Amino acid sequence: MNNAPTSIGMGMMDGMGGMMMWGMGLVWLLVIVLLVLSIAALVKYLFGGKR
Repeated sequence: MNNAPTSIGMGMMDGMGGMMMWGMGLVWLLVIVLLVLSIAALVKYLFGGKR
């Protein structure tokens, strides 16, 4: 059995790795933004006072 990667496979993996890295970065950015917004809403709700 030959487990050495072929040049075609490596090219595909490099392209997919780049896209997956950008995708994961985008997902983490969305998670952080949603977390910050939810914390801000919670603080406003708790300390906003009665109207």
